[in-house]
Amino acid sequence: MRNLIVAAIATLFVVNTAFAASCADQAVSKDGKPLAGAAKAASIKKCEKEAAAAATAACETKAVSKDGKPLAGAAKAASIKKCQADAKK
Repeated sequence: MRNLIVAAIATLFVVNTAFAASCADQAVSKDGKPLAGAAKAASIKKCEKEAAAAATAACETKAVSKDGKPLAGAAKAASIKKCQADAKK
């Protein structure tokens, strides 16, 4: 069961990385034309914010102790912070 959870989390990181790399590619208007200027910047910012939220959610699910129990308090915060730092590398 634990291996399944680890595999699912690893998949989320790969998807999030690919998603973040394509934010500029997703900045298109409703008719399919590439956005420019402030509209493009806003679209990319929104996309990156959504990707960061997904990464945080993945890190929260990963915050478990060695025996498989969910972490709480400072241990959970430290685990999430480390996970997010590792995801940015």
